[in-house]
This record gives sequence, C-alpha cells and structure tokens, in this order.
Amino acid sequence: MSRQNPPKWDPREGSVLNDQIAVYDRMRKSCPVAHSDYLGWSLFQHADVMRALTETETFSNAVSARHVAVPNGMDPPTHTEYRRIIDPYFGPERMKKFEPVCRVIVCRLLESLSQRREMEVVGEFADVFAVEAQCAFLEWPKELHGPLLQWTRKNYAATLAGDRAVIEEVALEFDGHIRERLNESRASKDTGRDDALTRLLQERVHGRPLTDEEIVSILRNWTVGELSTISASISILLHYLALHPAVQGELRQHAELQSSAIDEILRIHPPLIASRRVAAKDVELGGCPVSAGERITILWASANRDESVFGNPDEFRLDRDPSQNLLYGAGIHYCPGAPLARLELRIVLEELLARASSLALSPNGKPVNAIYPGSGFASLLLMIEWR
Repeated sequence: MSRQNPPKWDPREGSVLNDQIAVYDRMRKSCPVAHSDYLGWSLFQHADVMRALTETETFSNAVSARHVAVPNGMDPPTHTEYRRIIDPYFGPERMKKFEPVCRVIVCRLLESLSQRREMEVVGEFADVFAVEAQCAFLEWPKELHGPLLQWTRKNYAATLAGDRAVIEEVALEFDGHIRERLNESRASKDTGRDDALTRLLQERVHGRPLTDEEIVSILRNWTVGELSTISASISILLHYLALHPAVQGELRQHAELQSSAIDEILRIHPPLIASRRVAAKDVELGGCPVSAGERITILWASANRDESVFGNPDEFRLDRDPSQNLLYGAGIHYCPGAPLARLELRIVLEELLARASSLALSPNGKPVNAIYPGSGFASLLLMIEWR
C-alpha cells in the first residue's frame, strides 16, 4: 500500500506527557489517526476504536511473539476457550462473597486515616487498597502486601524509564511471587480450598490442564491490571469530587447514583490510556492505509471523550448510553474483571462519602499527573472533613 506524508506525532514529547488528555482532545479534532515510531498507528476517534475492538479478523490482539498474554493477547477461537473458564471467576456469586471482605478493608484503611485532615491519596490509600483488595480476592497471604506494594512502584518506575531490561527483571520478580503461591497450593493438604489459584489448577482447556505458564499469565493479567487501574481510578474519582462539591453533595444524598457517577467520571478522565492491536490484514483508518503487521494503539483516553458521541466531553451527565462508554472496553475483549473493579470502586466511594462531609484539594501541594502509560495522579493531596 502506498502512503504519502502520513500524519506524525510524538507521544513522548514533554507537552504531551504534561497533559495527555488535553493533547488527545486536540489530536482527535485535527488528526484522528496519526503515526509514531513509539506507538505505531494511534486511533483517537470513538468510531475507529470501535472498529478495532469489534472487527477481530482485521485487528489482532496477538501483539507479542515473545509473551503470550492469557487471554487478552489471543484471538478467536483460542481466546474464546480461555474466556470460557475465566469469566466465572468474576461472576455474581463471587462478587457477592467478596463484597463484605472488600468493605472491611476499605473501612479499616479509612479509619486509620481519619485522625488527620490531610491525606495523600495515592501513596496512603489508593495503592495500599489496590494491593490489599487484590490479595484478599485471590486469598493470598497478608505477608505479600508489602512486597506487592513495593513491586507496584518499581514496575511504574521501570515503565517510565522505558528500560526493557529492567522491565523484564521486574516482570520476572512478579512471576516469582505467583509461582510461590502455585507451589504452595499444590503442596496444600486442605482439600476444601476454593481460592482462585486452586480452582485454576483444576481447570481444563482444549481437554488438558492449564500449564504453569498459562496460570502465571492469567494471574499476572488480573493482578498487574487491577493494581494500577484501581489506584488510578480512585485518584481520579477523588480529584474530581474535590473539584466539584455539588457532585459530592448529590452523591451523598442519592447513593443509588454512585455507580453511574463512577463510570461517568472515569469516562471524563479515563484510568487506562491505551492498549495495543496489530493489523491482521491491510486496512484503511481515517484515510490512512495501514499494512498487515503494523502496530495499532487504541487511545481510550481520547475515544471516551469523542465529541461526536458524547458532546461536551467534560460535561458530567448520568443519562448517557452506557454502551458507548469504553471504560472496560467492548466486544469479545471486554474486561472480564469489570465486575470486581466496579464493586471495589463503589465500596470505596460509599464508605468515603459516608465518613467525610467534604473533600477539597489541599493548599500544600498541587496534584501531580501520572505519565504515559499511566493515568490518574502520581500524587494527590486532599483536605478531608471527617464526620
């Protein structure tokens, strides 16, 4: 396919990293599909992103030849078989069982912070909650809280630095934690255990048990994604509420609106910036010819603010069509952990609004934005009036 002067951009340029969403808003209007050596072809518009999500024969999720991610790095029919066994782990009964456990964690953390009027949201609450909640959901020991919290911060630093060797080293460290749990589960004499790892050891795919590598990949995807996005989501939600006291008041008075409000706030400021695809065949996107094998980047943080779908992207509205919100993706790769994320964020918001009469930004430090590929905030100081 011939290509003449494809639109180019630099996603790592300083002005982009300082305010990613503002730059994506401008790109979406002037250059809805653009190319960079770093991200390949970037899709900014909702319609193009929906194509990439739903036309699975054209846009492949098998983006890495070195590391196969189960199941999000797979295409049908292989992907279908793995989703069959994974989706029930996030089913209604599992969520019902986990809800009181999650609430205890939230209440304990908030109680420990309630003696102070100022809170650093990310380090003191969001990161800690994400780790403790994930360990509780997987029924991993409390001794892992510290190592996983430390690992989360090392992983973020390695990703920012872009050092492939360090990133690989940090990934292997995480895999080591999972393999320890795997060995403990195999050695356990408790035949009544029903934790996720024990169940995964009993699953069968294509008529055989899952391999250790497949189990490690599944748990890595669940945990790495959960830790970063839950923490980012909490910082985004609390920052938004601190800037909009009227929304705080409405959600305190009408708790039934909180779940819809969470999805809407996270549409306005998405906790996930991007994900990858690869062109499985020649295709045209935004007037640009893309050849088979070329890399494609879906920019959630742009598509979920597309004016052609949402009007004013910064307008907070609870009457939007939820099927247009790409917070958890769309199509066959819709996030299997969405029920867990929604449960955790709802409980955080319920308990915080019940305990705090007001949230406001602290005058002692400006919010510090997270940098690509992260979203949300690296630091966020709030003043809280506790009841």
